Amino acid sequence: ARMLLSDLLRHELGLTGTHVGCEHGVCGACTVRIDGMTARACLTLAAQVEGARIETVESLAPAPDRLSVLQAAFRRHHALQCGFCTAGILMSLDTLLADEPQADKARIREVLSGHLCRCTGYAPILAAACEAAEALRQEVAHA
Repeated sequence: ARMLLSDLLRHELGLTGTHVGCEHGVCGACTVRIDGMTARACLTLAAQVEGARIETVESLAPAPDRLSVLQAAFRRHHALQCGFCTAGILMSLDTLLADEPQADKARIREVLSGHLCRCTGYAPILAAACEAAEALRQEVAHA
């Protein structure tokens, strides 16, 4: 009855991409989407989301052998080192780019401010996000 969504995902469902860093909703590592909106899984009771659509980092790739545009940009820019924060950052940025296709560097930085990364210094993450945003805008323009 008091199981956290992060524990349900990791321990009951085996979706281990969602990490738990601070257990206080500050670091952003546990970010998931609940009915299309980002949320901290470490602050959300599993019972609160019964019947809701939950998306984790495992859902981002369009196929098992293919990365999303954002994931591919992260790979090209080496936007992760230890990888602990990456899933939460990807979830927030993927949501941003879907909701706000015209997001600029300042808006991307604003979204990244809700995440702690001790390895990268954020520059490669920002570069990857900006590249993905432009690529997604081009996809829409040519569709």
